[in-house]
Amino acid sequence: MKANGRNFIDLIKKQKEEGILYVIETYGGLLQSIVRKRLFTAPDRIEECMNDIFLGIWQNIDSYDETKGSFEGWAAGVARLEAIDTLRRLRREIRTVPIEDMEIPQEDVSLQLLDQELSNETEEILGCLKPKDQELFRRIFLNEEEPEEAGEAMGISRDNVYVRIFRGKRKIRSKFGERKRA
Repeated sequence: MKANGRNFIDLIKKQKEEGILYVIETYGGLLQSIVRKRLFTAPDRIEECMNDIFLGIWQNIDSYDETKGSFEGWAAGVARLEAIDTLRRLRREIRTVPIEDMEIPQEDVSLQLLDQELSNETEEILGCLKPKDQELFRRIFLNEEEPEEAGEAMGISRDNVYVRIFRGKRKIRSKFGERKRA
């Protein structure tokens, strides 16, 4: 069966290669522009990131809900999140390189650019939450505080912390698209 705009999602759900090939041909340019925008400091990682995006679409097509938005928007969300994950992996790699192995000081500039890009992405994602929930997410997910510790510091009960985390994650997923981890 040949893939087209009406049947490609069903083909992917049935694990038919024609479906994902249609996505690559039709949406590949859009997804690549999203990745290039975020990985401008690491052009050597773009192809790997694109492969991860198409694999993510292939494996998680069941999480796409056409009543919540277009496939294009959902795929763009997958691309954005995968590019952020790639930046995080790259940042960890740069930070773990021994100083003796560094040849040029531009690595520091790259790390600053990566940190800035991650910071911008994080702020964009957290922007859909209320200020108190933003602070809670920063404490738990960025500063790696224990949920109980963060709640105590903010005057929030343990149960309320977990409710806020659950609701905040749900709100972020609904705005930026959900993606299952492989």
